[in-house]
Amino acid sequence: MSSSAPDHKSIYNEAALNYERLVNREDYQGNILKAIQGVLPLQGIDVVELGAGTGRVTRLLAPLVNSIAAFDSSAHMLQIAADSLAADGRHNWRTGVADNRALPVDNASADLSISGWSICYLVDWNRQAWKADVEQALAEMERMLKPGGTTILIETQGTGFTTPHAPDHLVEYYQYLAERGFQSSWFRTDYRFNNEQEAVESSVFFFGEGMAQKIEGVILPECTGLWWKRKTD
Repeated sequence: MSSSAPDHKSIYNEAALNYERLVNREDYQGNILKAIQGVLPLQGIDVVELGAGTGRVTRLLAPLVNSIAAFDSSAHMLQIAADSLAADGRHNWRTGVADNRALPVDNASADLSISGWSICYLVDWNRQAWKADVEQALAEMERMLKPGGTTILIETQGTGFTTPHAPDHLVEYYQYLAERGFQSSWFRTDYRFNNEQEAVESSVFFFGEGMAQKIEGVILPECTGLWWKRKTD
């Protein structure tokens, strides 16, 4: 890796277009939506999404669900999500700036609360006291659910790897989810770029210089994990 890793906070607040170009190349196999639907049928349900970013998960769900409220702490990222959803002609969505630990959503109003690649930053950015922050976010996700509703978390299981290889600083977090009763699975969500130059530039932009060595032609392998838990009351 480079001596200075990319600053993801700055990327989320200032470089949303470059981030969107990167994530648009991920999961060319279409496994994310399949994995979500394997846990919960999406047709006609109401969804709250935390850490929606530029809307990659939002765009997957919007054509299927009754409604989706997508929140993120970065207005910069959410603007791209809103623009793309509007361009698709969708009317069953709304966006809002909010912290994962405090959502402006009514109790028991959603069938699904979902967060992709976002709760992990409560660990990454507060490694000394991450557990309290994660507990607060998970409590928010459960608070919003109707009885029988489902919480889904999507996180990396290793960029540049073909089998699960969780980042060292997230291992304890994943163990914590298992202890909290979350079930989990993993699947491949490889990036496929248009050419080798794009592969290198986009990968280094977000993951650092060392990731360039992991690229196989125009493919950057990625393993992704999905954790889910149903509300019982």
